[in-house]
Amino acid sequence: MLALRAAGFVVLLPFGENARYDLVIDNGEQLSRVQCKTGRLRGGAVQFKACSTYAHHARCLTASRDYHGEVDYFAIHCPETAGVYLVPITDLAVRVKANLRVTPARNGQSKRIRLAETYKIGSVRVRPTDSFGPAQPR
Repeated sequence: MLALRAAGFVVLLPFGENARYDLVIDNGEQLSRVQCKTGRLRGGAVQFKACSTYAHHARCLTASRDYHGEVDYFAIHCPETAGVYLVPITDLAVRVKANLRVTPARNGQSKRIRLAETYKIGSVRVRPTDSFGPAQPR
């Protein structure tokens, strides 16, 4: 949310539970639904899940469910790069897992590659705290 706000979006939070999106962004002209994900740096790419997993629920009808038609963007934060990326779901043909390349592919492939820098909207470095609970004066 910090990176989205710094990029000039108004950030809105849905009231209640069970929305398929985590927040809504307003660019001054339209509202867009955003699903937030954590990305992990693997093999020179930020990988993130482009679906929800339900296998751990009792009596689940499906193990996973994609977000096509239910969100407009994925907002991905990668702790290893500190990058925050805003990816339109229309840029993703995949329905389970997606990648944003941080370093060039070792085989030189450049077609059908999503470069992380194209989608980067900011950086947020998260630092662990010494303790849980309210901050203590120093």
